[in-house]
Amino acid sequence: MPERIAVIGCGQFGTVLACHAARGGHAVVLWGRTDDEVDPLQRDRTSPRIEGLTLPQTLEVTRDARRAMDGADLVLTAIPAQYARSVWKVLVADCPPTAIVVSVAKGFEMGSMLRPTEVLAEIGVGGERVALSGPTIATEVARGLPTALIAAGRPAAAQRVQRALTSDAWRIYCSTDQVGVEAAGAIKNVIALAAGMIDGMDLGMNAKATLLARGLAEISRLGIAMGGSRDTFFGIAGMGDLATTCFSADGRNRTFGEKIGRGESCESALRSMVSVVEGVDTCKVVAQLAARYQVEMPIAQAVHSVLFDAVDPRLALQVLMRRTSGEERI
Repeated sequence: MPERIAVIGCGQFGTVLACHAARGGHAVVLWGRTDDEVDPLQRDRTSPRIEGLTLPQTLEVTRDARRAMDGADLVLTAIPAQYARSVWKVLVADCPPTAIVVSVAKGFEMGSMLRPTEVLAEIGVGGERVALSGPTIATEVARGLPTALIAAGRPAAAQRVQRALTSDAWRIYCSTDQVGVEAAGAIKNVIALAAGMIDGMDLGMNAKATLLARGLAEISRLGIAMGGSRDTFFGIAGMGDLATTCFSADGRNRTFGEKIGRGESCESALRSMVSVVEGVDTCKVVAQLAARYQVEMPIAQAVHSVLFDAVDPRLALQVLMRRTSGEERI
């Protein structure tokens, strides 16, 4: 049954998400905050950020939040984690109280250390809240290439999201482990930064494979300590999303890490990126969460030292390689 869907945020993934929903036969409105974001989408029906993407004629694009969310059954929010609170404080009154709000953000809020759905709940956005996560490189989604995702929340709400967004290209599973799904999506961005550094230093696939295995151990340890289910971290939202982010040439966090590995400073690399690199702020929060839950995370700590203490990535690697090793432990 067709739904009325609002997509909030017309960055790369917000735009392809809106296109996907519109091609599924739903009535979809895409909201953007500025004329610079909205005008090209309205005028040319193409996205300057995603080569080759043409917006369906049925997809409406607007800066009017009230118009976008009027009567919406599902509100899909693609606002990065660090900006969600400020944006939604303005928009909350326009969101129907009965709408299922679906977050696709992958990060933790600085300061509060809250997950995206927790921020939305604290503001009081909509009714039920669902996290949607998985391997979703925007350029591949735009081309209609297949992927699988996890809709995490209370069963009835997650199943409604599943029915609305499932297609020949999107296979969606449901989960009640919202903590695990959101934790996996956030923490993997820190490991992706390290993967990019490995690429930038030309250390090869053996090193990257080792990073993924030990990185997943760190993700799962912290995620489980936060209340997530172990199985989540070895599934689509965990291992699946981690692999995509670490290997894709289009992955923003991997690309940023590669710049660092080639010798750029954190500040210089950030200035050169056209989209938000959520792993940078997430790295700060992950270090705080690791301390709170007393979880050992040597890779995440090494990334933190490179980004914020100006440690040379090769020295950080050397420190990791010289750690005492024993039995492998997940």
